[in-house]
Amino acid sequence: MWILALCIAGCLCGFVLFRTRLLATRHGHEPSLNERRLSVIIPARNEACNLPHLLESLRLQTVAPYEVIVVDDGSVDGTREIAESYGVKVVTGMSLPAGWTGKNWAVWNGRQHAAGELLLFLDADIRLAPQAVGSLIEARERSGGVISVVPYHQTEKLYEKLALITNLLGVFAFTSPGERRNPRKGLYGACILATKEDYDRINGHASIKSEVLDDLFLGSKFMEAGIPVTNFLGCGMVSFRMYPQGIRSELEGFSKGAILSTSTLSKWTIIPIALWVIGLIVSGSAVCLMHTPWALPLAIAYLLYMLQIFYLIKYVGAFGVVMPVLHCVSSLFFIVIMLYSAYQVVFLKRVAWKGRHIQVGGRRDR
Repeated sequence: MWILALCIAGCLCGFVLFRTRLLATRHGHEPSLNERRLSVIIPARNEACNLPHLLESLRLQTVAPYEVIVVDDGSVDGTREIAESYGVKVVTGMSLPAGWTGKNWAVWNGRQHAAGELLLFLDADIRLAPQAVGSLIEARERSGGVISVVPYHQTEKLYEKLALITNLLGVFAFTSPGERRNPRKGLYGACILATKEDYDRINGHASIKSEVLDDLFLGSKFMEAGIPVTNFLGCGMVSFRMYPQGIRSELEGFSKGAILSTSTLSKWTIIPIALWVIGLIVSGSAVCLMHTPWALPLAIAYLLYMLQIFYLIKYVGAFGVVMPVLHCVSSLFFIVIMLYSAYQVVFLKRVAWKGRHIQVGGRRDR
């Protein structure tokens, strides 16, 4: 029975880690939301398949941005032409200097062209509900400081749904109560809203120019400057489809930060996450131990995790019915990601992303 007790303890850790701080939906129209100019900055490298969804959703906002800036980071797939067709400001032609990662350099250049008092940084795969921009502004006004949103993960193909467990663990890192007093508290980089004054006060992305995990370290910089950091869940307001290009991009995307991301987390987040993962993997062994005395307690544990996952994904992402039932398959995919991430960080000393190799610590290899 100790196995069942271990799994139950791990499962309970999931409820401790998860907090449903949702980005609230706006009701009514407040003219004051339009008083401060908002610049939307979108770094884009080969995002032709994603960019139209984001730019169209920005067109439909009930609170219109003052300007939308797309920074074309050396794309070869028509990203710039798509951006220009929507009539937004397009920044191109910046050569990547030594010591910078591509995204940090792109975002920094976008900031240099921004005229707004508020800066909204969005990844190109983001999709916004019509009231999202207004809700983001309201949330930042209430919270103060800088905010970020963990988007609801839209998936379509089977390989995308494999990321179920990896996605849940990523959400735990931002909803955990253990991060509230963490002096290195991170932001979720896909959707960040800050005032230009606060951003410039920490020297923005120039202060973390060599970091692969720009969002986590950017949050730490805000915290060091005494600027509050608040994270929300985007369910119903902010979503994304992360890797429509295929499973290779999914592996690269998740593995580039899987190991490195643990460096900024509080021990009060790492410990319950570890217990949750241990319980999850142990419960998954029920498939292999069906004809042993452990079969019944493991089956009960497996069912408990399955029910918990169904509850969590209501707020986290569209992963269907089959993958939560077969969460052991997604657990295996998570293990593959962690092993590949460890291989890159420990042995190669670099990670790969979008045709570039970035050495751990930020120096660009090519």
